[in-house]
Amino acid sequence: MNKTSKISRRSAITVMAAAAGSLVAAENAAPKLKGNIRHSVSKWCYGKIPLDEFCRAVKAMGIESVELLGQKDWETVQKHGLTCAMCNGPAGWSIPKGWNRVENHDKLVAAYEQMIPIVANAGLPNLICFSGNREGLDDQKGLENCVTGLKRIMKLAEDKKVNIVMELLNSKRNHKDYQCDRTAWGVEVCKGVGSERMKLLYDIYHMQIMEGDVIATIKEFHPYFAHYHTGGVPGRNEIDDTQELNYATICRAIVATGYKGFVGQEFIPKRDPITSLRQAIQICDV
Repeated sequence: MNKTSKISRRSAITVMAAAAGSLVAAENAAPKLKGNIRHSVSKWCYGKIPLDEFCRAVKAMGIESVELLGQKDWETVQKHGLTCAMCNGPAGWSIPKGWNRVENHDKLVAAYEQMIPIVANAGLPNLICFSGNREGLDDQKGLENCVTGLKRIMKLAEDKKVNIVMELLNSKRNHKDYQCDRTAWGVEVCKGVGSERMKLLYDIYHMQIMEGDVIATIKEFHPYFAHYHTGGVPGRNEIDDTQELNYATICRAIVATGYKGFVGQEFIPKRDPITSLRQAIQICDV
């Protein structure tokens, strides 16, 4: 081996050592979160950022999950050592057309019976569902219809250890006529179905608009909540002091219930999206 070869090898080793040091420094620069809240984020709020790039950015923040994704994106998320804490429902179904209509049940049952094993095989915990819009249907009948339909998929959900999670949404501003727009109504659906695998997604933004009293509601009904979403009120933007909710206090109330699931950031950034997301994680890291 000549002198030039020795120098080249020495230089290469020096470069590799420097690169390794930079990687360790980058990892050490990531914020050390307290671990009381498991952090997730809804990808749809950051639609312009490619999923691979987004996964790298959120992992560096200590976020464990990128959610509200379909099956085609789960592998990308898992490749980055993340999970999908809330899976999208079967393709072809929308928020207005849900379980409150008996005429939807056969197709919904078939779609969820196909989807539940896929979610389970991917090692994911939660599959979202929706009540549907009222369209003149009274709340009691809509509740009864939801219970009747959802009971048909519960045995499979129990066997596969997948939670079926109905989202609470506001019908005042964003989802006009949506039926599962009150916590108490959603809880009655869960009670009627009568399965530990039937839960609610308590969306703090939506329920602040509909009923307020967020912390008392969390204390009272937390056994029925499998997942939480954030969002600034009004506007569904950043969760900082530009809006009316104190998310640090809300998150402390969630932690006090013994909750071990995820809190998903679901606000639409008005500023630099990654900077706003990092700030939201710090606010909720109680």
